[in-house]
Amino acid sequence: MKLNQLIGLAFAVMLPVVAQAKVVADVDIAEQATFAEQALVLNGAGVRSKFFMDLYVGSLYLPTTADHLDSVLEQPIAVIQLTITSGMITSDKMRNAIEEGFDAATDNNIGSIKSDIQHFSQLFADEIVEGDQFTFVTQKGKGVTSIKNGKVQGVIAGEAFRQALLKIWLGDNPAQKSLKQDMLAQ
Repeated sequence: MKLNQLIGLAFAVMLPVVAQAKVVADVDIAEQATFAEQALVLNGAGVRSKFFMDLYVGSLYLPTTADHLDSVLEQPIAVIQLTITSGMITSDKMRNAIEEGFDAATDNNIGSIKSDIQHFSQLFADEIVEGDQFTFVTQKGKGVTSIKNGKVQGVIAGEAFRQALLKIWLGDNPAQKSLKQDMLAQ
């Protein structure tokens, strides 16, 4: 993609805060947002923790609310936003966690999306610090746009990759069951 297209895409998919819905682990979560010119509502948000330490806040935005994965996958757009709340997360740890997440989401059957996962993992090569925000704009039939702190990092086409990415947090073997329940407002 040309630089001008990436800049234009960044402005088209950036999250303007409309109204604060709630605070999760000291992170303000917007009640509504607009991505790719689509008005979305906060479906749910929660904390990813490990060994009693909060790592990030995960939020799910959809056109209409959903309480299970199939409903999310059917929507034309779904956005997962991660706000880093711990300095313990490094780029290496994030890449490893993402790769493990894809393995769990696909029952270790990543063959058809292996190169996409490798490309996606490289988007986390830069230093990660507390307060960084990663936004994954998933569009049915188009793929995933990855944004870090308001800047587009890359676009990965493909429905199989899009679904696998959403399943990292919302699938049968999610990154954390309580986070899945919070994101799906169960």
